[in-house]
Amino acid sequence: MRTNSGEADPRYRALLELLRAADTIWDVSRVFFSRWDLSPSQFNVLNLLRLTRGGLSQTGLSEQLIMHRSNVTGLVDRLEKRGLVARRDAAGDRRAYNVVLTAAGAALLKEILPRYYRGAQAAWRHVPTRRASEITNELRQLAANARQIAGSRDYKNGGLDYDTRA
Repeated sequence: MRTNSGEADPRYRALLELLRAADTIWDVSRVFFSRWDLSPSQFNVLNLLRLTRGGLSQTGLSEQLIMHRSNVTGLVDRLEKRGLVARRDAAGDRRAYNVVLTAAGAALLKEILPRYYRGAQAAWRHVPTRRASEITNELRQLAANARQIAGSRDYKNGGLDYDTRA
């Protein structure tokens, strides 16, 4: 059986491993957050709101979370029903509102975050801190490259001619 020569490229293999790792981490996260009856996406909303004074609009949340606004609406609805977030009128715009973390949401995060941080450290335990920083920069570059490719006219037209030089 012949394989495409691109399959042997270490960068292709690295991309596959990155995707496998992301899927595995997402699955492990589902199990981790289930003890608090949260999904990883719900946790991400809570954690983002914790870091944002004054809250965020649903559009702002969808941009930060890289998900469609309609998906954010469902997440916010479920979190609001549990009293973990609240919608507040946005200053200067009667049609808009900001989503804010409630005291109950902050208390839940205070319980979760120490365990979450320990889990993140354990996941990286064999990777030196300096290397983790380098990987972060490499992943940012990978994402920027992917956005550039996705925005190209050739890509949108099904073209596959890209400069792959390092």
